Amino acid sequence: MAYLDIPAEQSSPSHFDAVVVGAGFAGLYALHKLRDQLGLRVRVFEAGHGVGGTWFWNQYPGARCDVESLHYSYSFLAELQQEWNWSEKYASQPEILAYLNHVADRFDLRSDISFETRVTSAVWNEHDRVWEIGCGDGSAVTARYLICGSGNLSVPKDPQFDGMENFDGEVYLTGRWPHDGVNFEGKKVAVVGTGSSGIQVITEIAKKADHLTVFQRTPNYATPLRNVPADPERTAAIKANYPQVRENARKTRGGVPDYNPLPSALTVTPEERRRVFDECWDAGGFQLYVGSFQDILIDKSANATISEYIRERISERIDNPALAEKLIPTDYPYGTKRPPFETGYYEIFNQPNVTLVDVRETPIVSVTSGGVLTTDSEHEADILVLATGFDAITGPVLDMGIIGRDGETLNDKWAHGPRTYLGLSVHGFPNLFLVTGPQSPSVLYNMPLAIEDHVDFIADAIEYCRRNGVETIEARLAAEDAWVAHTVELSDATLLPETDAWWMTGGTNGKPRVCMLYIGGAAAYREICAKVVADGYDGFDVSAQRSASFAGTSSRRE
Repeated sequence: MAYLDIPAEQSSPSHFDAVVVGAGFAGLYALHKLRDQLGLRVRVFEAGHGVGGTWFWNQYPGARCDVESLHYSYSFLAELQQEWNWSEKYASQPEILAYLNHVADRFDLRSDISFETRVTSAVWNEHDRVWEIGCGDGSAVTARYLICGSGNLSVPKDPQFDGMENFDGEVYLTGRWPHDGVNFEGKKVAVVGTGSSGIQVITEIAKKADHLTVFQRTPNYATPLRNVPADPERTAAIKANYPQVRENARKTRGGVPDYNPLPSALTVTPEERRRVFDECWDAGGFQLYVGSFQDILIDKSANATISEYIRERISERIDNPALAEKLIPTDYPYGTKRPPFETGYYEIFNQPNVTLVDVRETPIVSVTSGGVLTTDSEHEADILVLATGFDAITGPVLDMGIIGRDGETLNDKWAHGPRTYLGLSVHGFPNLFLVTGPQSPSVLYNMPLAIEDHVDFIADAIEYCRRNGVETIEARLAAEDAWVAHTVELSDATLLPETDAWWMTGGTNGKPRVCMLYIGGAAAYREICAKVVADGYDGFDVSAQRSASFAGTSSRRE
């Protein structure tokens, strides 16, 4: 393979083959793959002062992964899998962050990462066929390829409460937690939000606060995580067979092996159904969600059996029946919101220092100088914790100010919901790649494996273009339209569109509700992507030939 000489204007220190946004799981692997394996000149921009992405920002008490540690990790290097040892079945935030720091050090990745540098604009220059990328510190670079590895849940929602500026106490967002921690001892604490982050932080704060007030809008079907110290024998067995374990994982819907659901909750006896539910409940984690029955997200009657089972199990743990009624969801099917997992969450509401406020009964009016005012009363607080969620899936990408061909902004393109091809590429935005973008399996797939799949696809596509003298690669409009229609068709065959969840979009101004995820399963998605590549990048426009002024941008010669 031979590359032409580099034009002088594209060999400057401010020009790169690829710019990657984000230094979490996606950014770190993309840098290693493109720089160390393809020999490209790569720069990573990271808004934080360290690596880790989600696990750098979300340092709130109780933050923990709900995919088993042995699976929630990179698979691209056998030695890396063998040398790292996890202390728990489900790793906590500090341990995952330590792991990602180890990866950054092991591959000398920090030398090509610009920390505390937020990308604020990215404009496609059609004449030069490069992305012009601007940062919040005033710096600017150009790059042939722009790769968004900024995560699916990395832009916290802005607080929407009146009077926030009047609060005399401390205010914290779970998604932007101070790295030196927060002291809750002897304090009155208010937490708004009972999603996954809220459940985790609430459980920990209840152990320390003088009084904790929990403001709940929507009760959740939280089920036990069952975390335990890592089992040395199980760890050794998996490490001895890691290649097969990873291969098996990639053949599943969610990227984690060992889930074997039965076909239907309706074709077994009530006794058998109860036995399956009990076993999955006792096993913990995702076992109940993906390891019980295959039809719980498709058939309302099947879902009713598992929803009622979880309601019953939750009620067993709460002493006050009236309180239990507030904590038990009844108006949406289990699994149509992302299932949260817990350890001792429901028991904290039996404590005298914990109060639950149902904001559907008594909505929040405003934040006051001394606490939170509802339509019923004012609740005192020294500390306000906002676990109010994220601008999910699309927010991190739209936050970059991306402008494609003919001045079209990505925000305008996605004004009525995201439109992608494979969750990887967007028509009208050449040489832009999304890692686990909207309409890919993303959060329904074990994220490190999903990230590796996408980064590998991106790297292979870039190499294909370079090898064939192709200047740009971009989704064709027809392929994008077909992919969006396919993802909608899949989601409409399930119960997901019936529920207001963060992975849904639309539902206003006459627009239909659309799931932002590809729910056909990771294994099916991998097969689709493999066929796209085998067919010469079917659905992509890769016909633009190298112009006279373009001669490749890498310093590598082969």
